[in-house]
Amino acid sequence: MSSPTVVEPAAAPPPWLEELPPRQIVAELDRYIVGQDAAKKAVAIAVRNRWRRAQTPDDIRDEITPYNIIMIGPTGVGKTEVARRLARLAGAPFVKVEASKFTEVGYVGRDVESMVRDLVDAAVNLVRAEREDEVFPQAEARADERLLDLLLPAPPAPSGQQPRPTAPREQVFVVEPGGAARAETDEDSRTRSREKLRALLADGKLDDKDVEIEVTPQSYSMLEFMPPPQGMEGADFNFTEMLQEMMPKRKKRRSVRVPDARRVLIDEELKKLVDMDDVVNESLDRVENHGIIFIDELDKIAGERSQAGPDVSREGVQRDLLPIVEGSTVQTRYGYVRSDHILFIAAGAFHTAKPSDLIPELQGRFPIRVELTPLTEADFIRIMTEPENALTRQYQALVAAEGAELTFTTDAIAELARLAVQANDRMENIGARRLHTVMAALMEEVLFELPELPEKQIRFDAARVREKLAEVVSDDDLRRYIL
Repeated sequence: MSSPTVVEPAAAPPPWLEELPPRQIVAELDRYIVGQDAAKKAVAIAVRNRWRRAQTPDDIRDEITPYNIIMIGPTGVGKTEVARRLARLAGAPFVKVEASKFTEVGYVGRDVESMVRDLVDAAVNLVRAEREDEVFPQAEARADERLLDLLLPAPPAPSGQQPRPTAPREQVFVVEPGGAARAETDEDSRTRSREKLRALLADGKLDDKDVEIEVTPQSYSMLEFMPPPQGMEGADFNFTEMLQEMMPKRKKRRSVRVPDARRVLIDEELKKLVDMDDVVNESLDRVENHGIIFIDELDKIAGERSQAGPDVSREGVQRDLLPIVEGSTVQTRYGYVRSDHILFIAAGAFHTAKPSDLIPELQGRFPIRVELTPLTEADFIRIMTEPENALTRQYQALVAAEGAELTFTTDAIAELARLAVQANDRMENIGARRLHTVMAALMEEVLFELPELPEKQIRFDAARVREKLAEVVSDDDLRRYIL
């Protein structure tokens, strides 16, 4: 495995994770997630199958169904992280929903089709960000030109009146490339001044200057604060946007600092350079062919069938989910979207219920079932040392912001893992999330005193870890609230 590198948010693995072999997809996930090889293998096959489907003939392509997966395992073992990291690495639209939010539809729940609408919104934001990254240098150049026009306004156009005489200015001569000299014109002088301002702007020496710009104030229509009726989100929002487009755009002048004006102008230029019709078309295509919907807490809507009470609502949610998962057409604010080839990954602890408690039709739409194993003490040690976003590295970055250096010895990390496992055994087993609570208790005093600490070299070994956490671990009442 190559040495860890800093990954920029906009730099997804070129061009698609789907084009990598499953073994390489697993290797990419290994950079961030420890263990759970069975789950990584399943999602790698599911992602690669999308690329394989795109290579098939047209007459069979629509018949190939997605490789939908159910992940079964206790909380904190990495179910959500596998799906989220997969979508981030693939540059695919991704949305996470909780199945329990769809219970009691029409009363306190949500319409199940809203998950597809949320996915489309996520895709539009994703594609628009990519398009803006592509044209950002051009938008910056245009904004700088507009800003220079504000800092050095053009001379007023000549009118029919005779201009008043002005004092003669000192004659300046310009040497042309051929060696000939000519008198400098007003246009030459303005160009020279503009280039000086450009250099000052690039060096940040004009940041304390104020300029007047025209901005369109954000309008908050009352329609935006009114929730749309259940099942009418798409049509209602289209109607609202249509009314806003019909209303005249009001402009007002504001005096702002140069950096703020530059940011506003860049945003305006980006809107001009990015074709939203192209963004929407690309987004809808990505949703239909590359979108991933992660349905968490699926076990909360599973239960023994034919029972009265809340289970009736649970089975109703399952029946509402069924047409979305098996493939239907959903109306969104950007157009109609087919969910036939969206990849659905469901997850649940399934402590009190079993996957077989789901209605048979829904079970058939999730043919792949993967069991995630509980994390061990050795896994906790790996989680704190191996991933690129390891918890120890996150705290080192936070401490480095104060000009200090934080180090953990090998036995300190082993002690933290032991205490986390011990806390999970004595209380609820929340998996790797216990590491966050243990580390927060360990680092609380350091982070509070850090700005005033004279010693900027902070080192934790096993003895210091035991000393810091001894009271917390030994006191049952404290553990109840802190760990």
